[in-house]
Amino acid sequence: MMLVDADILLGLGDGSIVIAPFDKSCLGTNSYDVHLAPTLRTYKPEFERVSRSRDDAFYGGPPMMTSVPKPLDCREKRETIDILISEHGYVLQPGELYLASTTEYTETLRCVPMLNGKSSLGRLGLSIHVTAGTGDVGFCGHWTMELFVIKPLRIYAGMKIAQLLYIEAREPNISYTEKKTAKYNNADPKPQASEYWRNFETK
Repeated sequence: MMLVDADILLGLGDGSIVIAPFDKSCLGTNSYDVHLAPTLRTYKPEFERVSRSRDDAFYGGPPMMTSVPKPLDCREKRETIDILISEHGYVLQPGELYLASTTEYTETLRCVPMLNGKSSLGRLGLSIHVTAGTGDVGFCGHWTMELFVIKPLRIYAGMKIAQLLYIEAREPNISYTEKKTAKYNNADPKPQASEYWRNFETK
């Protein structure tokens, strides 16, 4: 069952839902609007040297080397760069992935939280997540979003960026905070880069 505004208020009252800071004007019929924190994070470009074998075959002699962008690698941790959104905003560019976070710290102890984009921003070509729209029962922290755009788009710190929805759930056997595999359960207000590389660590 999807929680409506009265249910969300009850959850806030008994502590099973935490939204901080909370602004009642951001509470919709069955969702809560969350805001964009001022720091974006992108992956630092890296380059690698490769042999241009086609040229080697044509010209002969020693291999000709060139630098090409190094792809992201699921096995490797990649350095990131922080971008502070100024008072004049920041223009997102197509073809780039920007990690962002919510201003709000949230806890969801008895519901499945879901983060959805806002339709008005979707109509400007902005998507706020790639595959990570569903949270876990027990998650505590700021939400990290994966922003990408179809066309250049100027965004602003503090703007409404997404909406949280809550689905009633049974008591889980193991809460997200208790799972050894939980990678993103902390209160860091800055976006969190991918920790997928940890899946390849020696057990």
